Amino acid sequence: MNTVLLTVGRIMLALYFLIPGIMKFVSWDMHIGLMEKHNMPFVPVLLAAAGIFQIVAALLLIANRYTAIVALLLAGLVLVINVNLHDFWNLAGLEGAHEMQNFIKNLGIFAGLLVLSGHYWSSLKVTNVNSIEKSRR
Repeated sequence: MNTVLLTVGRIMLALYFLIPGIMKFVSWDMHIGLMEKHNMPFVPVLLAAAGIFQIVAALLLIANRYTAIVALLLAGLVLVINVNLHDFWNLAGLEGAHEMQNFIKNLGIFAGLLVLSGHYWSSLKVTNVNSIEKSRR
């Protein structure tokens, strides 16, 4: 049962990044506008990089490849996006409340990615300086 729950959770987290990664290219102008509204630099480059990273990272999670490092990198991306695009502290009223909700939701995603990364890091063991292999549990 543990393996099933871990697999389903990992794939669900992957979809959370795969779909928005694709949507960055499908709704390019909308995402450009959102990033420009937050005065981000190098908007087209950052948007393309984020979209490509989200798609590739999600596919790696689905394939269960490099899961520990990919989850950790995605956690970093979530923090960067959270601070730059869900800045509820700069907003008032309903918009501020909405962004606070997104910010807190993303902290939950961040926590899930840390747990996933920690699980996969703990299943690795160093056999010598040049070799890391999955432990046989």
